[in-house]
Amino acid sequence: MLTHTVEEGPLLNRFRTLWDEIAPIGRDPGSGGYLRFALTEPELRLREWFREQARLRGMPVTTDGNGNLFAWWGDPDAGDAVLTGSHFDSVPHGGAYDGPLGIVSALLAVDELRAAGVAPARPLVVGAFVEEEGGRFGVPCLGSRLLTGQITPDRAGALRDAAGVSFAEALGDRPTGADPALLSRLAAFVELHVEQGRALVDQDAPVAVASAIWPHGRWRFDFTGEGNHAGTTRMADRRDPMLTYAFTVLAANKEARLRDAHATVGRVAVEPNATNAIPSRVTGWLDARAAEPDTLTGLVEAVRTKAAERARRDGTEVTLTEESATPLVAFDGGLADRLAGLLDAPVLPTGAGHDAGVLAAHVPTAMIFVRNPTGVSHSPAESATDADCAAGVTALARVLEELTR
Repeated sequence: MLTHTVEEGPLLNRFRTLWDEIAPIGRDPGSGGYLRFALTEPELRLREWFREQARLRGMPVTTDGNGNLFAWWGDPDAGDAVLTGSHFDSVPHGGAYDGPLGIVSALLAVDELRAAGVAPARPLVVGAFVEEEGGRFGVPCLGSRLLTGQITPDRAGALRDAAGVSFAEALGDRPTGADPALLSRLAAFVELHVEQGRALVDQDAPVAVASAIWPHGRWRFDFTGEGNHAGTTRMADRRDPMLTYAFTVLAANKEARLRDAHATVGRVAVEPNATNAIPSRVTGWLDARAAEPDTLTGLVEAVRTKAAERARRDGTEVTLTEESATPLVAFDGGLADRLAGLLDAPVLPTGAGHDAGVLAAHVPTAMIFVRNPTGVSHSPAESATDADCAAGVTALARVLEELTR
């Protein structure tokens, strides 16, 4: 068993060295946040960096035909493999740690195990999943959804970004979709991720183990009315979809608060998007999350009902389209308890979605969180200290040694 204590200094230095290699890639000098959209130049550079790091460790890299990368320590065909890793892509102007921390930590955990003379009895795999955030093609966890068959290759391949480029075009080929053979060779998946909240600050703990992911999803509201001149159209004659949209945003906020749930409208598109024109169309995207599935269903239905009622008063029309939905994910209880005991760490639920949440329906899955002192995520203010990141690496190495014995 891994019983040695890694000297803090050297591990901190090795973390910082590896982290500094990727820190400048995709960083926007204006906001300080990251523009690492899936399969764009910054993310492609990170994927090449991943391949090079795997090569340096003698870990051959395979892909599943969907854009997901896997670096293997051990025989890929042996079965009972333990998978770890995360993703490189970011939300627009997102933070540095969401995703890449899990990949950097996984590579360093491999180094820790080798330095301790650990020889895994089953394969260990480091994965880099594509389009986890959905920031380019609109569907979160797209790579893991394809791998597990939760989305068809035709639908995924036809998804387009804001410039009209399809996922298939960005990938260079039609995605191949579900890979049951690969899934059958996995015994467990452990994803390390920066905490997206402040629970660990309050508990004075550097790491935690996840218990569950709230059910959540994304819904598109399309509001249509009559485009017209802002200066000549009487207020009483207007059919302004912006009014219906604005009411719906407020209604979503109210309904979420009533249910102790979360509702966010953080993205909007307006046509013709002119200061002196009444819009003809407004599209808004609702992100909704709740602790229980029935609460989430009730929230979305309440917002839809209020939007429809307001549309009738405004003389506009509204349609609601579900773009993605993830059910309640309760991580493998035995695995989570085992990891929490091994690490002497608290157990926390999360309202954020992850590839781990998708894979949990197919593979025993767990998550490790690393303390975020700001509590802020999907923002340049997202943070983690080098000491806590090193503690995360050590924790992940202990977990991987335990699972690959």
